[in-house]
Amino acid sequence: MVLTGKKEKRDFRNYNRPTEDKNQTTVTEFCFLGLTDHLPQQTVLFVMLLLVYLVTLGGNLGMITLIWIDPRLHTPMYFFLNNLSFVDVCSSSSIAPKTLCDIFVKKKGISLMGCAAQMWFFGLFIAAECFLLASMAYDRYMAICKPLLYTLIMSQRVCVHLVVGPYATALISTMTHTILTFCLPFCGPNIISHFFCDISPLLSLACADTWINKLVLCILAGAIGVLSGLIIKVSYLCIVVAILKIQTADGRRKAFSTCSSHLAVISILGGTLFFIYVPPGSSSSLDVDKVTSLFYTVIIPMLNPLIYSLRNKEVKDAFRRSLKGKIL
Repeated sequence: MVLTGKKEKRDFRNYNRPTEDKNQTTVTEFCFLGLTDHLPQQTVLFVMLLLVYLVTLGGNLGMITLIWIDPRLHTPMYFFLNNLSFVDVCSSSSIAPKTLCDIFVKKKGISLMGCAAQMWFFGLFIAAECFLLASMAYDRYMAICKPLLYTLIMSQRVCVHLVVGPYATALISTMTHTILTFCLPFCGPNIISHFFCDISPLLSLACADTWINKLVLCILAGAIGVLSGLIIKVSYLCIVVAILKIQTADGRRKAFSTCSSHLAVISILGGTLFFIYVPPGSSSSLDVDKVTSLFYTVIIPMLNPLIYSLRNKEVKDAFRRSLKGKIL
């Protein structure tokens, strides 16, 4: 803990304006409680997280490379999947390396600016992923419900807009949260009951009333969840109706198979985020929150390329072609 001066009990209402009190303490770094302090558990956790992170990098970068080099995958669907893989690499890399470095370290410290950067990067990519999944749902809707107009409507320009939009919206959201959070005074304690700089544990350490931050968090997070969720639900409702109208069972199976991977990814991410953020937090659920956070920060970015590669015939065929090209 790095503090200056002597900590005193104060009226938090006075922190909303500049102060000339020389005895006010100022936090210059935070310390994580981490995941565990037991050496055997730390060893197992380190090995597992390292393997998961390496698979995440290999799977997502491999997916990006495969889509890039195979002309048959130069379609809107794989353009979105390419960006999803990029987002997964970036979101995982904003958390996993620091978490791995901290496992065996007694003092798991991070500077004020480092904490702000980690929150900013992770918030940016997790929000972008939510809207990218909505863009992918819209793409599947156009492919199944309007197949004759698909290539005309889903032009390169439209696809670029459907990718730039999620990044721009996520940037506005995460900039708002980061600025509002780090404009708050932090005068101690500086122990974050987590393994990364998440907004909720940080707000609990602020020496000021945080109701505005929580209100903005609720509004923006709700808007992201409702808007992206609404696009996904409406798209798949139309898709289900269109699939039911297909006469042959083989035709229905092929139509549904193009959506099954996307539905699996949405279900895993949406269910995890709902579990961690919707229920009110409590001290008794801190360990559960950490495990759930570990799942969506580290595990899900690894699962996405595996789901798309194992359940997608075109990706598997492209992988075989790439292997044959290297062998020959």
